[in-house]
Amino acid sequence: MKTMYPYIYTNKFNPFDVSKNVLNDREISGDQGQFKVTAVLEANMMYVIVVTTSSSITENVSIQVSGRSYTGFNRICSPSVIEIKYSDDVQSKYSLQLTTNSQTYSRDCRKSNYYYQTIRMHVMETGYYALISSSNTNTFGYIYEDDFNPMNPVENLLKQDYRACSSRDFKFIAYLYTDTKYILVVTTSSPNMTGKFSIQTSGPSNITLDPYTQIQTSCFIGQKCQFYKKSIGIILDDILRDEIQLNMTMTDQTILLKINAALTMIMFVGGFINSLLSLITFQNKDLRQIGCGVYLLASSITSFLTISMFTVKFWFVVLTQMNLSIPVSVVRGGCILIEPLLKLCLYLDAWLNACVAIERAILVFKGINFNKQKSQRIARWIILILPFCIMGSIIHEPIHRELYEMKTETNKVDIDRWCLTRYSPSVQQYNTIILFFHLVAPCIVNLCSALFIIFGSARQRSTAQTRRTIREHVYHQFNEHKHLLISPIILLILSLPRLIMSMLSECVNPSNHRLLFIFGYFISFTPSMLIFIVFVLPSALYRKTFQESVRRWRRLTHQ
Repeated sequence: MKTMYPYIYTNKFNPFDVSKNVLNDREISGDQGQFKVTAVLEANMMYVIVVTTSSSITENVSIQVSGRSYTGFNRICSPSVIEIKYSDDVQSKYSLQLTTNSQTYSRDCRKSNYYYQTIRMHVMETGYYALISSSNTNTFGYIYEDDFNPMNPVENLLKQDYRACSSRDFKFIAYLYTDTKYILVVTTSSPNMTGKFSIQTSGPSNITLDPYTQIQTSCFIGQKCQFYKKSIGIILDDILRDEIQLNMTMTDQTILLKINAALTMIMFVGGFINSLLSLITFQNKDLRQIGCGVYLLASSITSFLTISMFTVKFWFVVLTQMNLSIPVSVVRGGCILIEPLLKLCLYLDAWLNACVAIERAILVFKGINFNKQKSQRIARWIILILPFCIMGSIIHEPIHRELYEMKTETNKVDIDRWCLTRYSPSVQQYNTIILFFHLVAPCIVNLCSALFIIFGSARQRSTAQTRRTIREHVYHQFNEHKHLLISPIILLILSLPRLIMSMLSECVNPSNHRLLFIFGYFISFTPSMLIFIVFVLPSALYRKTFQESVRRWRRLTHQ
């Protein structure tokens, strides 16, 4: 009776290394030429069943499977490389060297620091080709179709080399097509190995081999086949990450980080003074008889909240990178909440300023028919509802934010934490629209309201004062209200860096132009420090009210 031997492999079967990927957790029994295998199999996992016999014995084989659910079978027909005929004339040759300057990746998704080179293959004629390496080290070869992603070495993998245990180099027999992009990756059997190598190709026609630069790894975060694609936009985490020295005190950090820390605290103090002076002005009940005063009082508070959240964001990024012993739950909570809360305060501040502009335009339009009580009532409702509307528009951010923790094992074990936002294409498109809307729309509202005030006032004056032309009235109103035009233009210019950074490609590396990104990020928060300068100082009424409030406070403190 002929004896059969069954083997089960996970993912793939290598005929030159039969012990690799074999499933050992199984029970085998049988007699009279039959076998029975009992094994625990996982769902959504590919298994390869190999049935063989004693040497030089052939036989028909049928397999029956029983279990908890249906199991599908597909026969694998991959002919041995020895059976494939190809032309043995050397058509192409390529030589290169793996050095310590070569790029590294995780070849087997277990160990890092495999040096590698990528080579683009241009096939002139469809057919079987042999690719043979010759080197002074133990080389491995992989062929990829379309592109090679070092963060995910199994993606687009077309073929990998099988070799005898004694062979130091690889040999491919692959069927290659014209008009198809192939990438050959040459690496080593063990990490940190370097050396020279050469590639010879044989086949029906010439293969052109050229150096190839693969997709940018700055688009991805992670390693060892556990990676995430970065979302569009640059945030403070990306700008400061490479600047922060791990496990070092603030005194041992770089001079650039110290300057940023000092600038952050200066902005915090400046924001506090701005809000305090604005509150002193708009706490006056006479100014809050119409909606403008109510909006500006609320804006005095939200501007300080914005600068406060900016300060919290900066120190959260710095401290969580300096001190990795901070509990993961604290880091995860800050990752999910701080950035959305910062945007909420920033957007709320911008829209309150836009409400002031709209209120002023309505006042010009209504004239003596302007209803102060109604304006005040509407302003209170808007201040109550506006935060919920803004939060509703950005609610996708905390939902899609998560903390990714990565351990690197080079000379020592290091922990790297990334705060990620992972959007689907549709959510990413929505996020871009919302971002553009909240940053640009308030500035446009301010600008349009200023133009309406200038031309509306000029039209009213031309009706009452007919001795001047409409152009003269417009010119006079422009000189009187030019600060209403200048302010939104300045705010728009200051907001542009944040808008641009929020729409940059995920592959942009901020460390290449760190000073530029830091300057743009910090300057985008300066509008929250300018409430007093933009609204109080240009207005004679507000300036007079502020001076009276200061004098009243002085009298109270000296009593």
